[in-house]
Amino acid sequence: MSALLNVLNSEKPKKIALIAANASQSKQTGWPIGFWWAELTHPYWEFVEKGYQVDIYSPDGGTLVADGYSDPEDASQYSAHDILSLGFKKSPNHAKLVENTPSIDKINVADYDGIFLSGGQSPMYTFIDNEKLHKLVVAFYEAKKAVGIVCHATCVLLKTKTSDGKLLAEGKTWTGFADSEEKFADDFVGTKIQPFWIEEEARKIASTNYINGGMFKAFAVRDGNLITGQQQFSGAAAAKLMIEALGV
Repeated sequence: MSALLNVLNSEKPKKIALIAANASQSKQTGWPIGFWWAELTHPYWEFVEKGYQVDIYSPDGGTLVADGYSDPEDASQYSAHDILSLGFKKSPNHAKLVENTPSIDKINVADYDGIFLSGGQSPMYTFIDNEKLHKLVVAFYEAKKAVGIVCHATCVLLKTKTSDGKLLAEGKTWTGFADSEEKFADDFVGTKIQPFWIEEEARKIASTNYINGGMFKAFAVRDGNLITGQQQFSGAAAAKLMIEALGV
């Protein structure tokens, strides 16, 4: 079906710049951390099934590393149900898309219809204060292009400011990883995982409206051209809202 849609949209297929986090190390747990497989593969699938072109980038470029718990082949079996990510990993043509990724410096906003930030544990360290990434998000937002952000990548909304100096999230309704989900994750592994909680910080901002759809349920919300998804089960839902926003 996607091949047929590519033919039908061959004159001008929609293009999405999908941003995944570079590898880092958690200062809380000491674990190696990175992007979350489902938050990359599930949106990717939604987009390409609509005939979109999806280019994968990372802030610094280079080969990407996924969070272990997101790997369907991880010994924990935490994501063993995620056959879509398993298929992506096992397909040579797809697996190479997370190798030697270009940096976001290579992105020309005019070339794309939207940007999508996938989450994982790394964004809590590598996205939160990344001004280059924040400026890119604002460039897409102010160009009236679709901006999708999911799970822990939504931490950028706590700090990203528009060109007039206002918080991008001001007056916006949005979602991200919930406090209840953070507590569940901490209890599951027996330690505090994240350096801060997105919902807790969002609720300190009087001018923004953070909401969520319950623990580990697919949930995404659109407010104008800003689309956010709650957690790893919400990537496809957020991508669908982006597709709706783009009108195709």
